[in-house]
Amino acid sequence: MSFAHYPSLQDRVVLITGGGSGIGAAMTGAFAEQGGRVAFIDIDEAASRSLADRLSGARHPPRFYRCDLADITALQTTIADIRQTLGPVAVLVNNAANDERHAVDDVTTAYWEAAMNVNLRHQFFAAQAVRPHMKAIGGGSIVNLSSTAWMFGGSDFAVYATAKAGVVGLTNALARAFGDDLIRVNAIAPGAVMTEKQLRLWYTDETADAMAQRQLIKQRLLPEEVARAALFLAADDSRMITKQCLLVDAGIR
Repeated sequence: MSFAHYPSLQDRVVLITGGGSGIGAAMTGAFAEQGGRVAFIDIDEAASRSLADRLSGARHPPRFYRCDLADITALQTTIADIRQTLGPVAVLVNNAANDERHAVDDVTTAYWEAAMNVNLRHQFFAAQAVRPHMKAIGGGSIVNLSSTAWMFGGSDFAVYATAKAGVVGLTNALARAFGDDLIRVNAIAPGAVMTEKQLRLWYTDETADAMAQRQLIKQRLLPEEVARAALFLAADDSRMITKQCLLVDAGIR
């Protein structure tokens, strides 16, 4: 198969949170292949440095920034550093999340707050921080990662599902708030994406294949499919698309 190339993404500064592994790593690779100036944030140094090494031959080798997104001050400082080093951010992909399983009866207030911090709160503050960058260059694109989990009511990750529903509300609100600055804000809701982490922690080969059979397209959903959707929403080809949530789920039912 051959896939689209987007000239408008070449040389643009792209910030990806949680870009060191899983869907995030696919995003980092996809934007680097388009010639973007990619900065990615993660807390997993080993995976992130390995990824940066693998992509070192790109037109603009991606730059890794270690930052705990639960620390909003550190996030804001990191984004300021990225602007100083690479230039104003034109594309923000709010990808970082943790779909940890949990029983409803085990959720404490501390767990709730920590889960919201890693799955929702940082998306708002990252968008807030890059808005002046995008306004200064005449516009930009923000892509927030939601999930189909909230649509199905995931009973074994209720807090995660709640946060991912919140991402859609946040997307709609920011799209309206940022529209006059020509900043587009959209969301992607992936389905059952079979990342290395998913296969290591939550799925076996048998259950992954069974999940694929629930989809209208009965093949495993891979991180690269989500990354290609993000490329489209980031590029000028989608310049009149905002306040949308695009499902990339192979038609799961």
